[in-house]
Amino acid sequence: MPRYALKIEYDGAPFAGWQRQKTAPSVQATVEAALTRLEPDLPAIAAAGRTDAGVHATAQVVHCDMARDWDAFRLSEALNYHLKPAPIAILAAAKVDPGFHARFSALGRHYLYRLQSRRAPLTLDRGQVWRVNHRLDIAAMQTAAADLIGRHDFTTFRSTHCQARSPEKTLDRIDISATEIPHGTEYRFRLSARSFLHNQVRSIVGTLERIGAGNWPVEAMKSALDAKDRTACGPVAPPDGLYLIGVDYQPDPFAAIG
Repeated sequence: MPRYALKIEYDGAPFAGWQRQKTAPSVQATVEAALTRLEPDLPAIAAAGRTDAGVHATAQVVHCDMARDWDAFRLSEALNYHLKPAPIAILAAAKVDPGFHARFSALGRHYLYRLQSRRAPLTLDRGQVWRVNHRLDIAAMQTAAADLIGRHDFTTFRSTHCQARSPEKTLDRIDISATEIPHGTEYRFRLSARSFLHNQVRSIVGTLERIGAGNWPVEAMKSALDAKDRTACGPVAPPDGLYLIGVDYQPDPFAAIG
């Protein structure tokens, strides 16, 4: 059966996460329903990351096995037609080697977290960012974040429901930037690693917010990391502001697509 990689964008707000659920809508089930409109006996699809309820993606990657030898562009167009009106779009499709696996072939994953500081309630960005009504000290957050780079035991920043075999992960990058917006400031947190623990990004951002707000000292990040204790973590940031923005493969299955 020919195997295809799909690059997918979605608004996670209406869904109970990526993974198929028995009693709630999921991104996986919605994409699979569109695929079965093309081929009724389609096997289950696999994704690079199982995003939680309310989490978005600009570059989720999945693979699917089709009975027919589809032209990749026609496959993406057909899927986009059948996905209407769900807030999901197939950005690109590519035929890949049968050994390609969206999850296990991934060499790196990249996440963005958006946080806005403004007094007024959100309107256009509602459900897309985390809003706080106080400014944050970006220098303090950048200093605290530096303690997380490298390989560590991230038990403190791991959900109690995490199914990973080990709490040890290597965080390759964490960058924090601030941009002035009308009536406020948007802070952007970009994190990269080969893989992440369940709730790791949101736990880190929630802790950094407490430091940026001045409620916790800069040193609290290192203390929380060293504690290897979930109770040492700050509040978990809400899912609204989190986006899966990229997955690395070698070779890149979408490299030839403009």
